[in-house]
Amino acid sequence: MGLREIEIFLTLAEELHFGRAAERMYLSQSRVSQTIRAMETRVGGRLFERTSRSVRLTPLGERLRDGLRPGFEQIHLALAEAREIASGITGVLRVSLLNFAAGGPAFSEIVRAFTTAHPGCEVDVYEAFPGEALGRLRRAELDVVAHWLPMRQPDLVVGPVLIRDERALVVPKGHPLAERGHATVEDLADHHVIDAEGMVPAETLEALYPPSTPTGRRIVRRYREGRMIEMLSLVARGEIVHPTVVSLADYYAHPGVSVIPLRGLPPLESALVWAAERETAAVRAFAAFARRLSGVSSAWPATGSPS
Repeated sequence: MGLREIEIFLTLAEELHFGRAAERMYLSQSRVSQTIRAMETRVGGRLFERTSRSVRLTPLGERLRDGLRPGFEQIHLALAEAREIASGITGVLRVSLLNFAAGGPAFSEIVRAFTTAHPGCEVDVYEAFPGEALGRLRRAELDVVAHWLPMRQPDLVVGPVLIRDERALVVPKGHPLAERGHATVEDLADHHVIDAEGMVPAETLEALYPPSTPTGRRIVRRYREGRMIEMLSLVARGEIVHPTVVSLADYYAHPGVSVIPLRGLPPLESALVWAAERETAAVRAFAAFARRLSGVSSAWPATGSPS
């Protein structure tokens, strides 16, 4: 069994969607399907259950995934480190966070470990809000962005997950929801949230700011998204409430707002993202440290569809 076959299998095991796996591998869906069928013939059993609506690993497939992944990642890490030693990693790596919470608690350790291992490469850290981050990445003004998930953009690579955090809502100090001590998705229909349409991919937007409540009430979006200081100022003035993550309160403080749990939404993840056509040794090395130090594996996607 070759490395390419193993990579196709592991990619499909992550995506649980033949189309997305093919896009990530720059292959046709038929090639992915043929490879999986050949692997199933070789191991003597089904690795994936395929229905008209979903793809999921069989118990045999799960066992094979868990057995292959550590060795495969170690091989790639060893090859990447060898390439880095041969070529040298120098210059500047430009890394942007949508906000500090998106970087996760291990971000500073990741930067420190990378610069210690590669003293000839400087890491510049920026804060680029959602409306500018991916545009700057695509224009080669940034090398890596810590971005909220899910994201399915063919020209971008979604790398290691940095954080998975429970959801929260930023409300004005003394707001009735703050007095209650928590909010629900249904409560969002009684207020305005930020308008990030067209600023982040549609799949990310829906996870960040759902368009409606569970009962079908519309959640109204108002004001264009900007940097976190602008968001907190709008909340403090009572213009909006802001769905976010619990750890935001660890990085930003404002005397006019409170951060309370937001019930009814799944945890939010962020991951390193970079342009596929500009994946460099420095980007790969930084991602390797992030994967090793963050200790988080992605829950996306939750479902898939067959080829």
